[in-house]
Amino acid sequence: MKTVGNRKASHGKCIAIMEIKRLRLGGILLPSNVFMAPLAGYTCYPFRMLAYELGAGLCFTEMSSANGLKYADRATRRLLHTTAEEPFRAVQLLGGDPAVMTRMACSELLKDFDIIDINMGCPVPNVFKSGEGSALMLDQKRAAAIIRGCKKSGKVVTVKCRTGIREDEMFTAEFARMCEDAGADLITIHGRSRSMMYDGEPCFREIRQAKAAVGIPVIANGGIFSLADAEKMMEQTGADGVMIARYGLEHPFIFSELTQKSCKKSSLQLLKEQMELTDRYYDETFTLTYMRKLSAYMMKKKKGTKQYKARLYQSGSLEELWEVIALIFGQHTGERVC
Repeated sequence: MKTVGNRKASHGKCIAIMEIKRLRLGGILLPSNVFMAPLAGYTCYPFRMLAYELGAGLCFTEMSSANGLKYADRATRRLLHTTAEEPFRAVQLLGGDPAVMTRMACSELLKDFDIIDINMGCPVPNVFKSGEGSALMLDQKRAAAIIRGCKKSGKVVTVKCRTGIREDEMFTAEFARMCEDAGADLITIHGRSRSMMYDGEPCFREIRQAKAAVGIPVIANGGIFSLADAEKMMEQTGADGVMIARYGLEHPFIFSELTQKSCKKSSLQLLKEQMELTDRYYDETFTLTYMRKLSAYMMKKKKGTKQYKARLYQSGSLEELWEVIALIFGQHTGERVC
């Protein structure tokens, strides 16, 4: 099923926005082609549930180290929290050893997950130096072995990568073909090289060439900080969908805006439900930390709220934190909702 939405421009006329369509991955039919990226420290179970509620077609856990899981690291295992209420369960695995990745992909630890996403794009120096993340783009033989190993789990396997290592030497189409040949069901391309980290305009041409080179779905990611950016990404790349990253934290309503899924809740109501859900499944320390960070992101463009930021981070209990959140997000009773 395909739908094309419209929104009103400032002159009153309706203009087309990106095409929203369902995507099939193996036996899974996703309701939309708007994804939420795996973000360390943010895409825990409560936020994924929020994104799904607002229209996201697929959300991923935070980046989970295969070695951390292998050695039963408590913090890493906590990243895997999910319930039967989560519509689609996708875990992102980080690792550079094909044997370890295969073992963890097939382990009981991931039995509740439908999809395994392999991180082949993280640019962080310590990850790169360990031969993981974007370093795998330099070793396509090892990268292919990891994909094939993860496919032994019987789950849908996706890959998230970049356009290459350096701006002057990109090889996205070649890498995408390797992923498809190794058995990947979908590939997400962050339109920047490893050297660009998270800055600079995405290279639309590289994503477009990769899309033309493979038959599996290609999702475009990077530099999407508005509705217009998402539209431009789709228009310039011909990708099958987009992946929202930091802007999804700043403005979760982007999922409703893109998919036209009805939402009549205010930011304050969303945050209240996030706090309640987080408190239900995590301890108070985690809930305080997560809610402070999420609230700080969502208040970024709200006028007159900077004075509350220090109080937000100094709150020592959930009750104190909620008082500050209510001040920040409750003072604008006419705030926009979808």
